[in-house]
Amino acid sequence: MAKQALCVGINNFKNYPSAALQGCVNDADDMQSLLKNLLGFQDTDIVKLTDTKATKTNIIKNLKEMVEGAKNGKYSYLVFSMSSHGTQVPDLSGDEPDRADEAFCPYDLAQKGDVWDPKHIITDDELRDLFIQLPKDVLLEVYLDTCHSGTGLKAIDFLLDRKPRYLPPPYMEAFLKVDGKRPRGLNKALMEKGITHHILWAACRADQTSADASINGGWHGAFTYYFCKEMVSSKNKLSHSAILEKIRKDLRAGNYTQIPQLECEATVRDKTIG
Repeated sequence: MAKQALCVGINNFKNYPSAALQGCVNDADDMQSLLKNLLGFQDTDIVKLTDTKATKTNIIKNLKEMVEGAKNGKYSYLVFSMSSHGTQVPDLSGDEPDRADEAFCPYDLAQKGDVWDPKHIITDDELRDLFIQLPKDVLLEVYLDTCHSGTGLKAIDFLLDRKPRYLPPPYMEAFLKVDGKRPRGLNKALMEKGITHHILWAACRADQTSADASINGGWHGAFTYYFCKEMVSSKNKLSHSAILEKIRKDLRAGNYTQIPQLECEATVRDKTIG
């Protein structure tokens, strides 16, 4: 099975130094190691973009190359992992006024007027439009250690050893446009187009936050840390469902509020990853 992966981790944001995170680059490193050590990827099969290299242009360019390669029969298994801040933007398609679009913050995140600049933010619609091009015999696995809503924030999310991976819109007017609206989510966006041949791991529910946390002496995304831990300890002998339950148990034991989600066809849940 020909493979290709893109691992993205962004701790620092060019225009917003106060929004810095600490565990996202480690997430990208951990995912790269996992792909090589357990899932049969070679160094040449993996592109890793961190901090200054992780601009919107670079991320989309690499994703487009992966999709084109798959369409041309070069790849049959694609992996995309993203660790960064998430945010929300008003529904850009304009067909669902009660919804907001989930968005992902690249290194060059910027605002235009009172909203995020579309040239410097990645929306779930953009990812959907890319991924719906994939042939049905290509397996896509996506890992998103980020979040898109601040409504689930609790005091525990602001402990000194953890920080939510969520940025609200830049100004009050933009915030009010999405406040209380339901994010559609990448999985729903794909399903609306009839795309079911994909696997999506999300670090939390749509109304929760994912933690950037200090764990065992280092900073990580809590979801990514425990995902990699359980994959290594099981030597990838467990099913998607079994791994998910172990991660949830680890997070509960660590008093994290987030509940990771796995979206895929029912037949895939009982299979091992990859």
